[in-house]
Amino acid sequence: MKIVLRRIGNSLGVILPRAVLEVWGVAEGDALELTERGLRPPRRAGYSHQELDELRHSLSLAVIRRHTPREIRAQILANLTRWKRRGVWVSAYDEWQKIAESSDDGALFAAMLGRDENAVRLRQSMPYVGLLPRSEVMRLNEEAGA
Repeated sequence: MKIVLRRIGNSLGVILPRAVLEVWGVAEGDALELTERGLRPPRRAGYSHQELDELRHSLSLAVIRRHTPREIRAQILANLTRWKRRGVWVSAYDEWQKIAESSDDGALFAAMLGRDENAVRLRQSMPYVGLLPRSEVMRLNEEAGA
């Protein structure tokens, strides 16, 4: 959809179609967010479960595109070791540890990218954080929030 810039007093502005405003859930007097990627409605209080898993899936895919299975396994094991020493441990970490210690790339990719209940559950406790640059994580978060 193209939006035309119009002169409004000494400034330039846009007129947004009513249908867009309704979909965004905004009305006169509400604030919109302007980012380098465009204009958008304000962020909601949080993500739905499905949106959150889509974000985790996108993060996992980005990790797989940038790193070898060996690098991913090394990061998983390093994080798990550090978290265990600090007393931060959940049952899913036992499963991730088994996946990381095996040489089965299929099991690793299935846990990181699968759409089944087990993969979705495991992605709620992703131990491969730290492999992506902060800028890419922020970009993916912004895209998920759009």
